[in-house]
Amino acid sequence: MQHSIIRSPSKAVATWLYAGVFMIMIQILLGGITRLTESGLSITQWKPLTGVLPPLNITQWQAEFDKYKNTDQFRYIHSGFSLSNFKFIFFWEWFHRLWARLLGVVFLVGFFYFLVKRKFQKEMIIPMIILFLLGAMQGMVGWIMVKSGLVPEKMFVGHVELATHFIAALVLLGYTLWFALSLSVQPSMIIRNKGLRNITISIIAMLFVQLVYGAFMAGLKAASAAPTWPDINGAVIPASLNDLSPAWKNFFDNKIAVQFIHRGIAYLLLVLVLIWWFKARKIKITGMLNANWLPLLLIFVQIIIGIFTVIRSPYGNSLVWFGIAHQFVAMLFLMVMIRMLFLIRYPVKSLAYQMR
Repeated sequence: MQHSIIRSPSKAVATWLYAGVFMIMIQILLGGITRLTESGLSITQWKPLTGVLPPLNITQWQAEFDKYKNTDQFRYIHSGFSLSNFKFIFFWEWFHRLWARLLGVVFLVGFFYFLVKRKFQKEMIIPMIILFLLGAMQGMVGWIMVKSGLVPEKMFVGHVELATHFIAALVLLGYTLWFALSLSVQPSMIIRNKGLRNITISIIAMLFVQLVYGAFMAGLKAASAAPTWPDINGAVIPASLNDLSPAWKNFFDNKIAVQFIHRGIAYLLLVLVLIWWFKARKIKITGMLNANWLPLLLIFVQIIIGIFTVIRSPYGNSLVWFGIAHQFVAMLFLMVMIRMLFLIRYPVKSLAYQMR
């Protein structure tokens, strides 16, 4: 999206977009719960209209349960499930899909309302088209992910497909937030600092890789493969980092290697954020959401929750709830850094320089 701030004739459009940001956050959290409770394969078909309603009687429930029994996840993981157990995992997948539909309705209704009221400016047309394309792509990627787990000898959705779905959701979240910022941030809030902007870009780039590996951690359930800290099963550098062949597979499929990389990037992010804070503390950034201490606070909280997610992963539902908290703080950190990227710009080149 363009870097300039769009002058909106109405704050309502920005409010609508911020409501979308909130709903996308809820959708991502519901996706996390769906994955960590192993609910994603409970609905084996995609029915855009008739799938809005859950089963309404015992016959319909039994029919859905029978479809689930044909999956290898049921055969090899959940063969002891009762209908009551099935209803629990069905609920999370159904609610996740329902919220996605509701999100689409909110965006479509808002779009046509503001179109009729002529609240859109020409500068908003292309960003709006991109926004809807990203939303459509997210739905398509979501179904591809589900289908990856409905094939023989697969007990869960593919972790690469899961990561793709997760990152696509975060791209949609970040783009919607950026669009909303372009309608609501005042020019007086913009800061010009080349060094701080470069570090902000570096943090977001590294955070992107970290979020991919966070999805790998969830998809592979890699936390429970080494539920120790600060060591990894008693070693600083585990001997099993290169167990798979060919070697490149270790970066994607080796649970220990994935956790080792995820931890390492977390420490690197902490160093970068400390550097960012050291530079930013000398600059006046007004407002709670713009506070220069906020990224540092969030990265510390995120690392602490990450540690508890790992060490508590073998116990009960700890992995689910610590994992969701970990994902939530990650989203907050990403959004804060996107906001910082929007506010912190490169210095404007002088007119004499531009004419050369």
